[in-house]
Amino acid sequence: MKKISRAGLLSGCFVAIMVGCTSLRVTRTSADRVTDLSGRWNDTDSKLVAEKMLEGITKAPWLDRFRQTHTKQVPPFLSGETEVEQTSVHSTRKPVLLVGTILNKSHEHIEADTFLKDLERVLIQEGEVRIVANSYFREKLRDERSEQTVFSSPETQKRLGRELGADYMLFGTINTIVDTEGENKVTFYQIDLELTDLETSELVWIGTKKIKKYRGKGEKIKRKYRGVIPTA
Repeated sequence: MKKISRAGLLSGCFVAIMVGCTSLRVTRTSADRVTDLSGRWNDTDSKLVAEKMLEGITKAPWLDRFRQTHTKQVPPFLSGETEVEQTSVHSTRKPVLLVGTILNKSHEHIEADTFLKDLERVLIQEGEVRIVANSYFREKLRDERSEQTVFSSPETQKRLGRELGADYMLFGTINTIVDTEGENKVTFYQIDLELTDLETSELVWIGTKKIKKYRGKGEKIKRKYRGVIPTA
């Protein structure tokens, strides 16, 4: 019995030592640092797509067309300019965008909210368009305004029927193609966004971003995809 107890004790000590040696540690790092452990969709991919789509949206012809049709001359008494200078004074309304649904048709669980917020953030920072809240938050805002008519003082109440109407709605899809061979895997992501005129349903812009990732060890696969597989 003593021999068995000693053997069990030694085994327990050995296991404890091994667990202690292989325990994981957590280290904080910069949020801007690129980290890609699993090869799946991550925060870097989300930011890269949002920035690429921003460039496409703000440089596409639809924006110039909107500006041309929504530019008006400002009266001198409003602009502060003299009548001679008035010919160069104009007021241009920025288009209002509503970011709608991004459908995830990929094989992965991709958190669409993170992608949407990255997109809204860069659009707001660029300043070429205006963004309105999505349907969920609009309902919350409407509830609050309704309650203000009952519980808030008249001078601080926010009026109903003053919402900023959207001119365009943005839709999109995320698709993937996966190619595997043993421990090697290549994942191809394609993100498509479509901007549609809310009044006419006209499709005014389409943007596409492609990302291809390689994960594995095989030299054969590495040689096959060398030079053509960006990590993001």
